[in-house]
Amino acid sequence: MLQGCRQMLALATRARTGVFAAGWRRYVSRYDGTPGSLGHSDLGEAALDSKIETVELVFDKHVPPANLPAPLAPLPPIVFLHGLFGSRANNRSVSRQLAKRLNTDVYCLDLRNHGDSPHNARHDYPAMAADVERFIAAQGLQRPVLVGHSMGAKCAMAVTLRRPELCAGLVAVDNAPVNFTGGATGFSKFGQYIRQLQKIERDRTHMHTMKDCDRVLAEVEDKLPVRQFLETNLKKRAGGHAGYYSRVPLDIMAAQIDNVSSWPFNSDKTRWNGPTLVVRGLKSAYVADEFLHAVALFFPRFTAVDIDAGHWLISEKPKEFMDCVARWIDTTFEDP
Repeated sequence: MLQGCRQMLALATRARTGVFAAGWRRYVSRYDGTPGSLGHSDLGEAALDSKIETVELVFDKHVPPANLPAPLAPLPPIVFLHGLFGSRANNRSVSRQLAKRLNTDVYCLDLRNHGDSPHNARHDYPAMAADVERFIAAQGLQRPVLVGHSMGAKCAMAVTLRRPELCAGLVAVDNAPVNFTGGATGFSKFGQYIRQLQKIERDRTHMHTMKDCDRVLAEVEDKLPVRQFLETNLKKRAGGHAGYYSRVPLDIMAAQIDNVSSWPFNSDKTRWNGPTLVVRGLKSAYVADEFLHAVALFFPRFTAVDIDAGHWLISEKPKEFMDCVARWIDTTFEDP
C-alpha cells in the first residue's frame, strides 16, 4: 500500500512537473527580471533582524497512537501554522490524522494575536517567524517540517529564510512569497472582515446572539462557512452585558493588515534550498501562475500540487490535502 502511494506521488509529481515546465517557459519569457516587479521588498536585512520581542506561543501536541510500532527511520516532527483569524483548533482533526498516518508528532500553534497566544502590537512576518523559532528551540525540536496555511504559509516561509538550519521541509498552503499590498490584487476580503468585526464589537445594543453577528458579516461575505470561521473568534461579553468581543485584537490587526499582505524578504539576499511543497487551491488567486517565478526565486527546490478547492482548501478538501502532504513528507524523508 505504502509503495503504491509513493508510486502515485512520483507519477503525479512527474505529470505536474511536465505541466509546469511548459507553463513555466511561457511565464519566464514574460518576466522582465526587474527587482520588485513581483512585489519583492528591499527589506531583506530588516526581515532577518534577530532583535525582536517574541511571545510564548500556546500550542497543542498531537502524538501517534501508542500501539503503533516505533519507526526504523522516524520522520521529522510537524509544526502546523494557521492563517489570519484562525487558531490551532482549525487544524486539530487533520493534525491528529497526520500524526497517526506518519507516526510522528504534530504541533499546532496559535500565532501571536490569535487563539490563546499573547497579543503584541507588532504583527509582521519577521516577528511571527521569531516566535516560531523560539518555540522550536524551547521544545527542542530537531528540524521539523513547517506546514502553514495562508498567513501561516508566509510565516513558515519566513522561518526557513531567517533560520534555514532549523527546518527539514516546508509546506506552503495557498500563499506565495509576494507583496499583495498597494491594491495590486482585489481578491482578499480580510480588511472588510476586520471592519465588520469592529462594527460588531462596538454595537452593545443589537448584538444579542451569534445570528445577529452573522447578519453583520453577511454584508461582506456570502459564504456561510467563511462567516462561521470568522465567528469562532467572537466571544460573549461577561457579566450579562449585551454584545461580543473578538479574541483577535482588531485594533492591532487593522493597523497591521498591510504587514500580513506584504512580503519583506528579498531573494537577492536570502533563499532556502530545502525541499518545499506548494499546495494551491485551483479556485483561489493566492498562488496564481504568475507568482510561481517568485516561489522559484526563494524556494528553488519546490514542487506544486493543485487541489480543486478555494483558499480554505484544508477545510474544503481535508482528505485530498492530507493525502498529498503525507505522501510528500513520506517520500521526501524516507530512509534512503
